[in-house]
Amino acid sequence: MKKGSVTKTKSIIPGFGMTMGITVAMLSLLVLIPLASVLAYSFRLSWQEFTELITRPNVVQAFVTSIFCALAAAVINCVFGVILAWVLVRYDFPGKRLMDGMIELPFALPTAVAGITLTKMYSNTGFLGRALERAGIGAAYSKTGIIIAMVFIGIPFVVRAIQPVLEKLPESLEEASTMLGASRLKTFRSIIFPEIRPALLTGFGLALARGIGEYGSVIYISGNSEKNGTQVVSYVIMQKLNAGNVDYEGAAAIALVLLIISFLMLFAINIIQHVASRRTNA
Repeated sequence: MKKGSVTKTKSIIPGFGMTMGITVAMLSLLVLIPLASVLAYSFRLSWQEFTELITRPNVVQAFVTSIFCALAAAVINCVFGVILAWVLVRYDFPGKRLMDGMIELPFALPTAVAGITLTKMYSNTGFLGRALERAGIGAAYSKTGIIIAMVFIGIPFVVRAIQPVLEKLPESLEEASTMLGASRLKTFRSIIFPEIRPALLTGFGLALARGIGEYGSVIYISGNSEKNGTQVVSYVIMQKLNAGNVDYEGAAAIALVLLIISFLMLFAINIIQHVASRRTNA
């Protein structure tokens, strides 16, 4: 071999040029072009028309409902997602594989089917709805029902984000903390939580973004009542597209605001996650 020569190794997949071209083509067709079309339709409206549409009471109320319910559901998912992931990683019990597989059910189940099922269960004629009704809690056709539906579709994001981190976390760290006299709470706060925090923020962000734009699972259980404040943004967009005079520009304008809100939330969460992971590695 001559001095200064470079040894080339064969790759199983094609070279950089072809793979990069396929990546850019697929990204453009599936992500960039659809997003560009949203911008194109939105820009057909003047700034005055855009602001008038976005500031309508029903649109503002829909944004508030979607963001509030998605945020509440994401927080609930963080709490129960950590517990579920901990049980699946740290304990062996009959039916563990079945339970682990059922975590993926919200991904596989059509959201419309989930919405119909949850509506029936939590209505005043369902067995869970009747129990809540006796406790003075109305689940179906309220914000509570929306949060329940968003918890259902968001829980897998949190569990699957935390599970690999817990699997790599040595149990010896917890044992050492216990031997040094730390309580369970202090062990979790000082040893376990710093390790799972970046993954927890990732799951939180994914569940939040999914909840804000959710349609199928909340459309039935919400009741879609403007008076009761149970309309979500996705339903308002569908109203624009299902009306007698289809309003693509109005639907695209609302979708653009929703896209910006989701992007800003994910961007902020990614920054927090990056800072948290740097502190953990330090």
